[in-house]
Amino acid sequence: MAVEDTQPLITHLIELRKRILNSLIAVFVVFVALAYFSNDIYQLVSSPLVSKLPQGSNMIATDVASPFLAPIKLTIMVSIFISAPYILYQVWAFIAPALYKHERRLLMPLLFFSTVLFYMGMAFAYFVVFPLAFGFFTSTAPQDVVIATDINNYLSFVMALFMAFGISFEVPIAIILLCWSGATTVASLKQKRPYILVGAFVVGMLLTPPDVFSQTLLAIPMYLLFEIGVFFARFYVPRSKAQPQDEEAEE
Repeated sequence: MAVEDTQPLITHLIELRKRILNSLIAVFVVFVALAYFSNDIYQLVSSPLVSKLPQGSNMIATDVASPFLAPIKLTIMVSIFISAPYILYQVWAFIAPALYKHERRLLMPLLFFSTVLFYMGMAFAYFVVFPLAFGFFTSTAPQDVVIATDINNYLSFVMALFMAFGISFEVPIAIILLCWSGATTVASLKQKRPYILVGAFVVGMLLTPPDVFSQTLLAIPMYLLFEIGVFFARFYVPRSKAQPQDEEAEE
């Protein structure tokens, strides 16, 4: 019996290893394809700041290896972002066999829209937040201060904002999953709207650099996305109610 009990676990571990390996291979293939353009990618990502710098100012590299390592690090992150749909597919392929048909019908669109929302969050950061934030920072610098941002510091800053806005745009998915699992209800979330609004600003404070400008630009979309999640959550039946129907369908 002990051997028979361990066989399903070993099978799941082998399947998990396969899915992880497939995801790593996908990221590696995308990275190899983009590695030649790493400097161009960094130039594209840094353009929101460079375009706002005063005339004569440039970005600098304070470390000997930074001109090489910073674009490579950015290219690795871009490779992961581009591979996200395939990685999510591998996650789906791993968990789908354990789900009921009703659950699969619910989760498939959630996986798709979670990818779309993550990309939307990154696009919002790049096209809206970066120009406004960098324009504000450069215009408020003291007159005698020369603005010369280190490329490593800039990379860390923008990656933090990309991740913060990408994750924050997943709020509707999180709301739907919470309501679907029965952890909360739409009526309960509506009653807690004032607390959610305050919580959005707290999360914005924790996920963004220490400036009110970035925190506000993250908190407001998060609250609007919360309202979107509450609206669509009512179409998802709590899991505890849907499961008996699924079991009958399977039989």
